Amino acid sequence: MAQENGSLPALRTQPKAIFFTDFDGTVTLQDSNDFLTDNLGFGVELRRKGNKEVLFDKRPFRDSFQEMMDSVKTPYDQCIATLLKNVQLDPCFAEFFKWTQANNVPVVVLSGGMQPIIRALLAHLIGEDAVEHMQIVSNDVEARPGKTINDEDGWNIKFHDDSDFGHDKSLEIKPYAALPNRPIMFYAGDGVSDLSAAKETDLLFAKSGRDLVTYCENENVPFVTFNDFSDIHKVVADVVEGKISVKEAAKGRL
Repeated sequence: MAQENGSLPALRTQPKAIFFTDFDGTVTLQDSNDFLTDNLGFGVELRRKGNKEVLFDKRPFRDSFQEMMDSVKTPYDQCIATLLKNVQLDPCFAEFFKWTQANNVPVVVLSGGMQPIIRALLAHLIGEDAVEHMQIVSNDVEARPGKTINDEDGWNIKFHDDSDFGHDKSLEIKPYAALPNRPIMFYAGDGVSDLSAAKETDLLFAKSGRDLVTYCENENVPFVTFNDFSDIHKVVADVVEGKISVKEAAKGRL
């Protein structure tokens, strides 16, 4: 296992389990990208239309998300300031994160969002120190030609890879899944950006009432719903401590 540590940083402490998670709408109560689109971009109706097209495989997530972000012309620093005032953390995430640190369960954030926003929100909500102990793999932001990101219509999303997702989260998980004697792997998510990761871990947590639940049921992907991170905390702790198996935990809608 030590041989893999350079390319697979979550193995550095030789953990029994790894917790992969989406960020927007999962770790946070609001999706920052949806918030920007709904309030500063083309609005709720067009965003929901795009999400449905992705959910039912009518268009790639990458194209839909690019349109969402293109509709937001507000300077990037103002976008971050707006989000810091309006986006809240899942009330039980901080306690869960403390437990993961105490029990050697690395948390890896896999996000379709943008790195500067994720880091700013996490630092604001749980502190800079916590962010330093968390691996974050996501899209990024770049300036449009002749502008800075803090100009009006000055920024563009910089996708993580060339996939139809923009950030294919499964690419981060699969190298861990391929290892012999690997840790137990969990994933938590809520929406269309999580479709690529849904089948890749041992146990999938899907947020109640969100698009990921619909996808899992349509595709027969085993999962268990959660309302907040207290639900996740209990199940992860029970699995890590050997009280239940991942198969027993995958109860679908609760």
